[in-house]
Amino acid sequence: MAEETKKIAEETTPEVVVSETPKPEPENVQDTPEKVADVPVIGESKVEDEKEKGDLVGESNSFKEESNKVDELPNPEQKALAEFKELIQQALNKHEFTSPPPPPPAKEQVSAAAPTEAPEAEPVTKPATESVPVEESGPVTEKTEEKLIPSEKEENPAPAESAPSPPSEEKVEEKVEAVEEIKETIVEVPAVVAVEEPPAKEREEPKTEENPPPPPPPEEVSIWGIPLLADERSDVILLKFLRARDFKVKEAFTMLKNVIAWRKEFKIDELLDEKELGQGLEKKVVYNHGVDKEGHPVCYNAFGEFQDKELYHNTFADKEKLTKFLRWRIQFMEKSIRNLDFSPDGICTFVQVIDLKNSPGLFFFKKELRQATNRALVLLQDNYPEFVAKQVFINVPWWYPAYYRMINATFTTRTKSKFVFAGPSRSAETLFKYIAPEQVPAQYGGLSKEGEQEFTNAEPATEEIIKPASKHTIEFPVTEKCTLVWEARVTGWEVSYGAEFVPSAEGGYTILIEKSRKVGANESVISTSYKASEPGKVVIAFDNQTSKKKKLVYRSKNKLSDC
Repeated sequence: MAEETKKIAEETTPEVVVSETPKPEPENVQDTPEKVADVPVIGESKVEDEKEKGDLVGESNSFKEESNKVDELPNPEQKALAEFKELIQQALNKHEFTSPPPPPPAKEQVSAAAPTEAPEAEPVTKPATESVPVEESGPVTEKTEEKLIPSEKEENPAPAESAPSPPSEEKVEEKVEAVEEIKETIVEVPAVVAVEEPPAKEREEPKTEENPPPPPPPEEVSIWGIPLLADERSDVILLKFLRARDFKVKEAFTMLKNVIAWRKEFKIDELLDEKELGQGLEKKVVYNHGVDKEGHPVCYNAFGEFQDKELYHNTFADKEKLTKFLRWRIQFMEKSIRNLDFSPDGICTFVQVIDLKNSPGLFFFKKELRQATNRALVLLQDNYPEFVAKQVFINVPWWYPAYYRMINATFTTRTKSKFVFAGPSRSAETLFKYIAPEQVPAQYGGLSKEGEQEFTNAEPATEEIIKPASKHTIEFPVTEKCTLVWEARVTGWEVSYGAEFVPSAEGGYTILIEKSRKVGANESVISTSYKASEPGKVVIAFDNQTSKKKKLVYRSKNKLSDC
């Protein structure tokens, strides 16, 4: 009977199906298509429409950085930010950011834990005399239990072949005694069931505690050194995620959770303290230098430096070195971000300059370099949203316009509006539109040089245009005895340069400082000084015999201490 009861219980238990935890849907990768993987860019900036007249230059003035002040945002954006912060607070309360998701339970454990119906008590076979009414009896005794066992094992007597004879007095007494035994047996069975088998409902309902433990405090999560929901600085960070997902709150929340999970997996906090990751790459491949005219830090990327075979081998020779390069690139980004000001009025984005000089053709990227730039691109775009204010491509090769036309349709208007292109002959002029000449490195046409020099990046330069087939002069007045220092350069050069001192006194003699000479295209900044013994002026002359206009940048100062 027990086996039949067990079989019934198994048939009535609902089947439990354990499925694997579904994989999260991929992020909105509209801004990170695989087609742009060969372009070593950072953040979400892409490309904008180019102008194909003469040297390639493309730019758009449509993009302007939005305000990070909450009270200046449009009402829909304010509402989205409030909803975003509410979702984050709920996640912090539930420890969803740092607690790993529970593993799915095993199928056997789930089946074993599933509630089943209580097995019914095995019915007792009752003789035909059970219909006789009996009264309830007292508690179970040892004598009763002894009588119960043989009574259950009795076999039914074979049916009589003929009608029974009238009972005698002795038989009547035997029947009375049998009835008394049956009476005791009937009463004892439910008593045993009541003690050992409580009702199923009571077993299924767990007992609730009168004083449940208090919930744990909300977790604390920081990103780029700023705690989430801490102050107005965290609002600036949250706006980056919202703008990266067009203010779709749920998509921005998913992106934020993915970024925090990736940072934990990548061990960002430990990465910041790692040493010797980018040996040979600093100040050469990726580096920060100066600021633009609006105060954004400028990051230069010169992947053409990997034409150096030794540098290439030391960076990409094996998997270990490739991983080291990627960790250095992320470390560089993290350290750069830590220098930004995330206040609503502060600067929290970069200007990226991508130098394509010496870049291989579209279909001739080396395998290791392509893999490295692809992986770095994906990591930066997925985990560092809206950190680019403008992206300027310089020294763009001949094949790039065709490549851009192939991928242009995959970019959003927002990302394309951040992009600027310039060919080799107009790279410096294009940089000067966004970055002051004194902030631009000398190798890109500016006046900024490494090491000791007379001028600093804080001393401004003057910009002028030298017309085609014409002479252009600059005069530096000297009012007293002193040493005059100046530096100048012309974009593209291919002009003649000379300098002389003209005294103010009548009848004075003009002094030749530098004889007129041809300046080649590869010559860097011209730095000269002249110690004047009397008042007068220094005249610098440029002779442009080409058919193209030239951009001239220069600056000067008097050093009275040397007089």
